[in-house]
Amino acid sequence: MKHAIIETGGKQYRVAEGDVIFIEKLNVEAGEAVKFDRVLAVIDDEGSVFGKPVIEGATVAASVVKNGKSKKVRVFKMKPKKGYRRTQGHRQPYTKVQIEAINA
Repeated sequence: MKHAIIETGGKQYRVAEGDVIFIEKLNVEAGEAVKFDRVLAVIDDEGSVFGKPVIEGATVAASVVKNGKSKKVRVFKMKPKKGYRRTQGHRQPYTKVQIEAINA
């Protein structure tokens, strides 16, 4: 099985063909194709290839399944004995992609 390590949104992901992953939001609509060119490593049965820092000419093709927001995270701040209380919510946007092909 062929695996690749890609970098997008400041994070690294290990992906294989057919995987569905949640990444930081991209400005791409659902159903469109996206190509990741920051491939750090490719691992398969014959061996491994590692880039310095990226592999030249290697790409990972994917299609966007949907864009959405994750579950709400509550942020609560309090200072004891001072009457200070603040509650804030945050929903991180994401893009759900399905890996189509690893070209190395």
